[in-house]
Amino acid sequence: MKQTFYSNGKLLLTGEYVVLDGALALALPTKFGQYLTVEPISSKQIQWKSFDQDGSIWFDDTFTFNEITHKTFSSENSVRNTLLEILHEAYQMKPDFLLNKNGFNIETNLTFQKNWGLGTSSTLINNIGDWLEIDAFELLNKSFGGSGYDIACAQNNAPIIYQLIDNKPFYRKVDFSPNFRDHLFFVYLNKKQSSKSAIANYINKQNEVGKTIEQINKITKSLLSNNDLRTFVYEIEKHENLLSDVLEISTIKEAFFDDFKGVVKSLGAWGGDFVLVVSKNNPTGYFKERGFETLLCYDEMILK
Repeated sequence: MKQTFYSNGKLLLTGEYVVLDGALALALPTKFGQYLTVEPISSKQIQWKSFDQDGSIWFDDTFTFNEITHKTFSSENSVRNTLLEILHEAYQMKPDFLLNKNGFNIETNLTFQKNWGLGTSSTLINNIGDWLEIDAFELLNKSFGGSGYDIACAQNNAPIIYQLIDNKPFYRKVDFSPNFRDHLFFVYLNKKQSSKSAIANYINKQNEVGKTIEQINKITKSLLSNNDLRTFVYEIEKHENLLSDVLEISTIKEAFFDDFKGVVKSLGAWGGDFVLVVSKNNPTGYFKERGFETLLCYDEMILK
């Protein structure tokens, strides 16, 4: 019997990096996500194909049950090895899914370009969690790592606030649909940023994180309690400057868009993926002139 699962992508509006240390983060599930389809087959293996948004195959391989149970890395393909790691940890959590006589034909289909950084891994892990009826947060922690806010976005169809308390995820839906959202845009920086390396860099840089968390929490709460553009701009610029100091790197605007008459804020891992742009007028022309062709307005991107 064929089964299909779907998970939402994600963007992190506040709390990038410091969400790992317990900061209160405002996260936005996206209208883009990933499907996972599972069909049983007779052989004891998993035949896997992953499709990009345009229908092209970006990963195609087969895993024997023995490779999964023993976590046998048979190649240097990093995508294959990452997927094998996830499947092995899923097996550890639910061994009986590989104890029957049937294997599986699995297909994944992204509704966004895989380089966009909207959660290719998190949507996959959440879909596998749904399929096998295991805790996707635990599966993430055992395989890929991270705060888990992206798993919470995968499971919710509205903005959420998210926080790790004693290393356990707590989140709830919030009313965040700013009346100035016509001035909010998302621009892709033409570069996929590695979450793992970005997190490692943050861990090496951080100090006095408690003070930073307190300030980020105030910003997150302010964005939820105020619905005017001036306050929004003030708070996200403050957020950028705080993280710039912690990471000891320039803000995205300082580095690439210093002549832009508006605000640019990093989302998630700094230096790649999408940024938030606040602009009085539609900024498409400015960014296209500089080679950034992908720009989406708030309502095109965010579930609400």
